[in-house]
Amino acid sequence: MSPRKSPTQGSVRIGISGWRYAPWRGVFYPGDLPQRRELEYASRCFSSIEINGTFYSLQRPESFRQWHDETPDDFVFAIKGSRYLTHLRRLRDVDTPLASFFASGLLALGSKLGPILWQLPPSFRFDPERLRAFFELLPKDTGQALRLARRRDVALMKGRSVLSIDRERPLRHALEVRHTSFCVPECAQLLREYNIALVVADTAGRWPFVGEVTADFLYLRLHGDEELYASGYDDEALDNWARRIATWRRGGQPRDMPRIDKGAPERVPRDVYCYFDNDAKVRAPFDAQGLEKRVGG
Repeated sequence: MSPRKSPTQGSVRIGISGWRYAPWRGVFYPGDLPQRRELEYASRCFSSIEINGTFYSLQRPESFRQWHDETPDDFVFAIKGSRYLTHLRRLRDVDTPLASFFASGLLALGSKLGPILWQLPPSFRFDPERLRAFFELLPKDTGQALRLARRRDVALMKGRSVLSIDRERPLRHALEVRHTSFCVPECAQLLREYNIALVVADTAGRWPFVGEVTADFLYLRLHGDEELYASGYDDEALDNWARRIATWRRGGQPRDMPRIDKGAPERVPRDVYCYFDNDAKVRAPFDAQGLEKRVGG
C-alpha cells in the first residue's frame, strides 16, 4: 500500500507497532496463516510498521535482511531505539552503544529504513544539555550512520554487524517524551534546531499530549484514547485524526492540538507517520485500516 504524495502535500504512512501478537491470530491474521508469514501479510495491509523488538535488545543482521526481503519494495520500517541508551544509560556515555545499535543491521534495510524513534522513560526530565549532547551524536544520513557504526563495540558485535550501505540516504529521528517538564518552548526550539520530531502520543491522558511541529515530518503514536494500549478509536476519533493528518501534511497546524510553543512553524508540506499501539484487544490493525481509508478518501 503506497503512501500518497503530491507537490502540495507530504506523504502519509499509517501502520502498526509490531506485528507478532498471539491474540491477532485468527482475528486479524487468517487462522491458517503460518506465523512466519505474518510480516508478509501485514506489510501488504499497511505501508509502514514500527519495529519494537529493537527497543528490548540488539537484533541480528539476518533478521533485518529477512524483514527487508519479506516486504514490498515501497515499504518502510520505523525503528524503536534501544532502551539501553534511553532507559538504562539515560542518554549518558552512549557513544559506543549507539554505534553498536547502528551496526546491528539497520543499514541492511536500505531504502526501507524509515524514522528512528527514541522513547524516554516517564522519570526522565527535560535536560537540554544532555539532550543536545545526544542529538549531536545522531547520524543525519546513512553515510554518517555507517561511520558511526564502525566505532561499535567490536567484541560485542563480532560476527553480527552490517558495515555497508547501498547509497547515502537521509535519516529522520523522533523523540517520545513522558514527563511534563518537556512541555516548554525551549524543548520545541531545541528539537527544531536538530530537525527532530516531537512524537504526538495519545496515551489516554497518562503522559503529555502535544501536537507541536518540530521537524519536516510528523510522528504519531496512538496508544488508545481511553484505556492505554487497549481501547480502540471510534468513527469520530478516527475522523478527527484524519483531519489533523490532512492539516499537518499540507504544512498547517490543527487548531485542536495542544502546543508548547506559540511560534508559527514554516508552512511547508510534511510527511506523516502514524502507528497504532493499542494492540492488547486486537484494535490496532483495524483502527489503522480505518484511518487509512479516511486519509485515502
